Amino acid sequence: MAESLQNKIDFAVVLRVKHANPNGDPLNGNRPRTDYNGLGEISDVCLKRKMRDRLLETGKPIFVQSDDRKKDDAKSLRERAEKALGKKFGSSETVTLACTTWFDVRAFGQLFALPKKKGKDEENGDAGVSIPIRGPVSVHAAFSVQPVEVTSTQITKSASNEGDGSKRGSDTMGMKHRVDEGVYVFYGSMNPQLAERTGFTDEDAEAIRSVLPKLFENDASSARPEGSMEVLKVLWWRHNSKAGQFSSAKVHRSLTVKADGSYEVATLEGLKPEVIDGF
Repeated sequence: MAESLQNKIDFAVVLRVKHANPNGDPLNGNRPRTDYNGLGEISDVCLKRKMRDRLLETGKPIFVQSDDRKKDDAKSLRERAEKALGKKFGSSETVTLACTTWFDVRAFGQLFALPKKKGKDEENGDAGVSIPIRGPVSVHAAFSVQPVEVTSTQITKSASNEGDGSKRGSDTMGMKHRVDEGVYVFYGSMNPQLAERTGFTDEDAEAIRSVLPKLFENDASSARPEGSMEVLKVLWWRHNSKAGQFSSAKVHRSLTVKADGSYEVATLEGLKPEVIDGF
């Protein structure tokens, strides 16, 4: 069995959005997410989804798969877990087997919620069991360096099927939103102590490092046309120990990104990032 991650790792990804909706907010008409200061935002859930998709394309076994990209016929996460783990799903071996089976479980963690046993009910104290797995890889939300301008355009969603097709009902019209241009940055870390529990290895860390420059490849849609989302730089800090030479906060704070995508890195004694160009 491969040795778990031995060195703490911090990383940052600088990316550019141009005429795209990087992450729509379903509670706000699918407008691009922004915070109260007007800074553009891409949720950590969205970023991990793209990381999972890129990893799946490289052949890594992924538990939380997109419906349009899944590699099996499982109709739910529970069905996927039961097919892979069989009768051992829900046993004391669940954590070990799940981490061994799926890359994203040992990297990001997962919560397996098991229903209550037959013949039992909540009044008898059996409301089901949850098996949490805490992963060593944490990913922050991405925020733009400066406030972003959001442009909204009215569009025709579909053609009318009524009459001669010349009339359009209100239900055929819609809105499309985009960020005109913005530079975003997000940060992440890999914790060796938690890696020991899930079996996350240096090879696994390298797999994530290899997909970050290609985060938005094969991810085009009408909201994100090909080329509208681009990784500019990946910065990769590898510490010389499990505990790390500096806190993640200090490492992340050492990076200053400018509105044009250029950046500066403050000097941290004995710790210099590897800089990787976007794909």
